[in-house]
Amino acid sequence: MHRLLVGLIATAGLLVGGLVAPGPAGAVEADPGGRPAVVEVRTIGRSVQDRAIRAWRLGEPGKRRIVLISTMHGNEPHTRRILETLRDGRRIRGVDLWVIPTYNPDGLARGTRRNARGVDLNRNFPYRWADLDGSYESGRRPGSEPETRAVMDFLTEIDPMRVISFHQPLNGVDTDTKDPRFARRLARALRLPRTRLDCGSLCHGTMTMWFNHEFRGAALTVEYPGHPSRHRMVVEAPRQLLGVLHAHRGRKR
Repeated sequence: MHRLLVGLIATAGLLVGGLVAPGPAGAVEADPGGRPAVVEVRTIGRSVQDRAIRAWRLGEPGKRRIVLISTMHGNEPHTRRILETLRDGRRIRGVDLWVIPTYNPDGLARGTRRNARGVDLNRNFPYRWADLDGSYESGRRPGSEPETRAVMDFLTEIDPMRVISFHQPLNGVDTDTKDPRFARRLARALRLPRTRLDCGSLCHGTMTMWFNHEFRGAALTVEYPGHPSRHRMVVEAPRQLLGVLHAHRGRKR
């Protein structure tokens, strides 16, 4: 039932705007890079300026399904290297892993937090949405942005066990979440402090809040500092992340 309701919310957002409702969450595509780790590629949607938003499936279908998302804010670009390293390396075993390295491609191209319409995508989700302005502009209505609807549709279809959303620059793992035990383990593995990311008082319209409310799985936020080293992003963090997810590179064990 919750999946039907979520789908109706996303579709209603499109119809109110006078647009055509979307089909399934992306068609399967061939991987042009020939990467050994990639099992499947989907364009799950397109940005305001018509840039593709792609999800890459790694690992072993049928195992625990996990989604990693980065660059929701275009001025937080460094953590996407973690996801790209996982995508571009050797075969991953032990987990059914989807990665979305660049959720906000227009913001990344512009170097801005918000998308091309000036909306903070992490305030645009339907759960506890509020009409916010300024840096946290939340859009005309819940799910008003094509990037938001793309991720909503994708997560509704995939229904993962866990979602990890990577951000900067607050330097910590949010342990005030649906699965605090896993959050503490993740903080230890990534060598980040435990913290409480409460937006100063009460968060509105965030992706993790929406997912935690609508789905059986658990979502949480990981914040790296503003300028993490390249070595940390492409060597340390991918290895640490695979370890805490009970996954590994290479042949079956």
